[in-house]
Amino acid sequence: MPKMPELAVPGPQRDFVGYGRDVPRVRWPGDARVAVNLVVNYEEGSEVQMGADGRNESILGEMALGLEAKYRDLALESVYEYGSRAGIWRLQRLLDARGLPVTVFAGAVALERNPQVAAWLRDSAHEICSHGWRWEEVWKLSREEERAHIAAAVASFEATCGRRPRGWYCRYGPSVHTRELLVEEGGFEYDADAYNDDLPYFVQAGGKPHLVVPYTFTYNDARFVAGTGYGSPADFLDNLRRGFDQLWDEGVSAPRMMSIGLHPRLVGQASRAHALAEFLDHARAKGAVWFATRLDIARWWQAHHREFAPTRLSNGGHPN
Repeated sequence: MPKMPELAVPGPQRDFVGYGRDVPRVRWPGDARVAVNLVVNYEEGSEVQMGADGRNESILGEMALGLEAKYRDLALESVYEYGSRAGIWRLQRLLDARGLPVTVFAGAVALERNPQVAAWLRDSAHEICSHGWRWEEVWKLSREEERAHIAAAVASFEATCGRRPRGWYCRYGPSVHTRELLVEEGGFEYDADAYNDDLPYFVQAGGKPHLVVPYTFTYNDARFVAGTGYGSPADFLDNLRRGFDQLWDEGVSAPRMMSIGLHPRLVGQASRAHALAEFLDHARAKGAVWFATRLDIARWWQAHHREFAPTRLSNGGHPN
């Protein structure tokens, strides 16, 4: 039988096996069946902009029509502004009223442009995870440029929020250098730049064990506007509820993790926020659920599940 040719490419090796048939029987705090991580993607003000980039943002807005690059798209800009002016505060009220911790994937420049949001995060127990210096396409940067942008992001968060981020998540996806650069920087406890599992896992990067806490596009309000899913808030609610209930059932023998992606300009709209609130109340009433930040999950995994760390140096995926 002919063998499929493989091209040598830079960056991490692919791992198609992962944990395989033997899903780890992990234990979450309180014997929870599901660890639920709520992620607020705060990007408004750090997206692609005509003034900084010579072109308009092209994704995750409400507009069906995108203007040619030579014209400034004031309509789409205002959609993003809704997130920072109104949507973020609707989410803040909804989440804080329920006492739920969240991870905020924040573009550093976005917080510089809205000191009130930075102050809310500075004075709260919510986690700040770096969504980059800007919400930018890091795969277009050189290794040196990306290293400089990581350093700029850390310095910016320390100035606006009084503490550095311990996690990292790129716009859409990392470059082939990102993970090694994060390990090289030395202050990051995990990254979320993968979509390939229901549980955290260790890889080798820069010669050291490094933790990946996978994220999701499945349980994500981006599907309202990405042309791949939700038509109404009821679709969003149904997807979240069915996903949670399935993971909760599986969690009786092998607890799972569920990430939920939220954007202030999208789910911050009233009808969609109503659906989110209904889901959160459903999950809380179900019980045996641990609402946690990604940093909480990362530190729990580091403290209790180091047996899954790789035992040999490679740049691949899960231990086999």
